[in-house]
Amino acid sequence: MIGESQPLSQNNYMTAKGFCLTSAFWFVVATSMGLLIATELMAPDLTENFGWLSFGRARPIHVNLVLFGFATPGLLSAAFYYLPRLLRTELYSEKLGVITVLSWNLALVAAVLSLAMGYSQGREYAELVWPIDMLVVLAFTLVCVNLLMTVARRKEPILYVSIWYACAAAILTTVTFGLGNVIWRPGSGSLVGIPDAILLWFYGHNIFGLLLTPLSIGVAYYVIPKACRAPLYSHTLSLVGFWALLVVYTHIGTHHLLQVPVPTWLKVISIVDSQAMVIPVMAFLINIWYTAKGKLGEIHADIGAKFIFTGTIMYFFVSIQGSMMALPDVQRVTHFNNWVVAHAHIGVLGFSGMIALGGLYYILPRITGKPLYSRFLADFQYWLVLIGVVGFTVVLTIVGLIQGNAWLSGEIVYRVLPAMHIYFVLRASLGLIIFSSAILGLYNILRSIFFNPGEIS
Repeated sequence: MIGESQPLSQNNYMTAKGFCLTSAFWFVVATSMGLLIATELMAPDLTENFGWLSFGRARPIHVNLVLFGFATPGLLSAAFYYLPRLLRTELYSEKLGVITVLSWNLALVAAVLSLAMGYSQGREYAELVWPIDMLVVLAFTLVCVNLLMTVARRKEPILYVSIWYACAAAILTTVTFGLGNVIWRPGSGSLVGIPDAILLWFYGHNIFGLLLTPLSIGVAYYVIPKACRAPLYSHTLSLVGFWALLVVYTHIGTHHLLQVPVPTWLKVISIVDSQAMVIPVMAFLINIWYTAKGKLGEIHADIGAKFIFTGTIMYFFVSIQGSMMALPDVQRVTHFNNWVVAHAHIGVLGFSGMIALGGLYYILPRITGKPLYSRFLADFQYWLVLIGVVGFTVVLTIVGLIQGNAWLSGEIVYRVLPAMHIYFVLRASLGLIIFSSAILGLYNILRSIFFNPGEIS
């Protein structure tokens, strides 16, 4: 079982609370933008007279808020809770943590306003203009300082694997964000030609592989053994998965560019490493699932662990799908269409999002000293998110196959649109479910932190 100290003295967990509130609030805004763009796909003329609400501006707002507004702060909230406990020491600086939260939210507000006004670098996951890029780098740097200084001052000599993943995510993302956004070229924020595409997808895929994935795995490795009241199945296997993830994942971004004249050797590496992802994925899943073997009752009883365990199942599906999509013959059908959108939703919302929400619900009673305001609302949110993400996956996969096979047969784009319309209606309906779940979650979290009578519901 994970060893940790008794409750740390004078620890008010302000950093964890700040990132928790950040995640819950921006989840509502992010899903509202997602619902908007889903509705625009169903009814394209809906916002034609509102440029700041157009699809081309609303989509990057949605994507950036899901990545940096919802999932990452939720996972960091859990990390700022478990890291001091596993290290048997106080967080290096709660004041620095609060400054980090404020800087993070300032960057998010600036991102929304600038993208809505049309200021964009026009690069996937790297749309933000240079001043906001620098603010993001600053926020990540502050996270790194706080985490690493806490590690340096630790009283626990052994670093549990969750510490490895959390620190690696912060350090590597600080570097890859700067590289991917080409921050040394403020005017353009990009290189020229094929090198820019290669660098962009090195960054674009590593936002998931070196940020969301290690943070999510770190939370799962902490919560599941605690909820099961059982030791981790294998610490050695956890470290095998850690190093395999760093070695394998960093090279697979070029599988987005198989139709592009990038060097063949780079394509081959990306395809081979995409298949090799089975190593870190299964190392993690075997470890977690064997830890939970025979303990599903305990997981079901803990709403945080319930979210997280479901997230690990989503990780299995999204990883198998991702490896398959990297094969050139499969990609001929799946690339550039809604199949990829389905893959993104099951990865970010189903895997990282579920684990982020689970982490929040697990730590809330522990950072407030009170029971969760409403277990019923948390359970309700769980089912809404699960229905939404499974629905997205099914509906968008069907749409992607319709598109991909039609294009492969030589059909032109606009003639395929009528066959897709009913699925876009379903997509918007599912988006409404996800948006509703975000509102419920924000209400539950606000009540748990600020207006909680302390009674178990």
